[in-house]
Amino acid sequence: MNIDAVLAAFDEQLRRTGEGEGAENPEPGRAPRVLNTVKPEWAAVTWSRLDEQDADEVIAAQIGRMAGLNLDWEWKYYSYDTPADLPTRLRAAGFVDEEPESLMVAALDELDLFDPPEGVRIDPVTDAAGVDRMVAVHDLAFGDGSHRAWGDALLRQLQTAPDEVAAFVVMAGDEPVSAGRMNFHEGSDFASIWGGGTVPQWRRKGIFRALVSHRARYAIDRGFRYLRVDAAPTSRPILARMGFHEIATTVPFIHHA
Repeated sequence: MNIDAVLAAFDEQLRRTGEGEGAENPEPGRAPRVLNTVKPEWAAVTWSRLDEQDADEVIAAQIGRMAGLNLDWEWKYYSYDTPADLPTRLRAAGFVDEEPESLMVAALDELDLFDPPEGVRIDPVTDAAGVDRMVAVHDLAFGDGSHRAWGDALLRQLQTAPDEVAAFVVMAGDEPVSAGRMNFHEGSDFASIWGGGTVPQWRRKGIFRALVSHRARYAIDRGFRYLRVDAAPTSRPILARMGFHEIATTVPFIHHA
């Protein structure tokens, strides 16, 4: 994989469009220095290209624009963003950085794919009952009980834009044990996968890589070239063995309401 070419394509095709969520230039009439996305449940700066002279000005302007939302919002920072000291400037402006993740991309025609282990199956999620199972799995897998609002947003997307999203829950009999979703970025080379949390007692059985593989097959069927994921340290080695490449690091900087 040509890492530089893939990163350039990712930046142009996904970040500059808000990763399918829609992004707007908050400074009409001039070349964009930032792009942001504002939705009822989520707001973020999705892309920025700043320099040492204008960075603090633009950061302050974004804080002012978002102040009326009464919502925690995110500045999504990537390790190739400028200026080099942007993380320090964001912290000084009141942002709190969360754990870094690895931006990993696989060429779908080079990816090693795996079937589910014996005794489990992967079901599509299309309705509220399926979303409830996903929320329950993620609350157990990640241990924080914070996924209800995320589940509500997913259900709305499944109802209003079913061609843009797919979701799956892994079942062991009647017990949901893992879940994940994906987004299809039409007009780009990329599909993205999210989640993939597995409840503790079902880990190390090949479920995670089977769920990644299941979503990869969907992306292949839809004609995409690359599969992207923001990987935590626990999943990064598994994904690397399957054929994913780390092309950057990403950190969510949160500005609390």
